[in-house]
Amino acid sequence: MKKGKIIVLSGPSGSGKTTLYKKLLTDKRMKAPMVKTVSFTTRQKRTGERHGRDYFFVSSKMFRYKKRKGHFLETEEVFGCHYGTPKKNVLDSLRAGKNVLLCIDVKGARTIRKVFPNALTVFVKTPSLRALEKRLKKRGSEDPDIRKRRLQTAREELKEIKKYDHVIVNDDLQAAYRRLKELIKKELERVSAKKKNP
Repeated sequence: MKKGKIIVLSGPSGSGKTTLYKKLLTDKRMKAPMVKTVSFTTRQKRTGERHGRDYFFVSSKMFRYKKRKGHFLETEEVFGCHYGTPKKNVLDSLRAGKNVLLCIDVKGARTIRKVFPNALTVFVKTPSLRALEKRLKKRGSEDPDIRKRRLQTAREELKEIKKYDHVIVNDDLQAAYRRLKELIKKELERVSAKKKNP
C-alpha cells in the first residue's frame, strides 16, 4: 500500500516556520504536493486569519470534548491556549499516499516523533534570540509580557534542536525556503527509492 510521509516544521514562535509552511503548500513546482492539516485551537483569531483555513477556532469546552473523544493526534497548551492536530485527517491522508505537512510547536513535534518515528522533522530558528525578539516586536500582536514568555520558551525549545533531523536558520527567507525544499525533495526521493527496492 502506498503510504505518505509526515513532515514536521517546528521551532520557536516568530522563527518563520508558519511562513515557510504556507509557501510549501502553495508551491506548484513541488513534484510531491504537501497536504495541510488544519489544527484546532482555543485562542482568539488574529487579524487576517480565517476559521477553517488557518485554524478551527473553538471554545475550551468544545476542545475538551474532542480531546476526551480521542479526536486529536496530539494536543498542547501554549500560553493558556490549547492546540490540537486532528487524528482522522492525518491518518486518512497518509493511507491515501499523501504527504502531510504539520506546522506545530516543539512539544507537539515530540509527540509526533513518538507516534511516527519515521517522520521528517525540521527545526526552524532565527540566527539569534535577539533577532527573534525583534521579529516578535515587529509582529505587534502581543503585549511585552507575552513576548518575554515567548523568548523564555524559545530558550527551552532550542535545547531540543539535536532531536530533529535538520535545522534551518531562517535569516533570509528565500534561502531558507530553498534549503527546506531541497531537504524535503531528497527525503521523498529516498523514500520512493526504498519502496521500489525494499
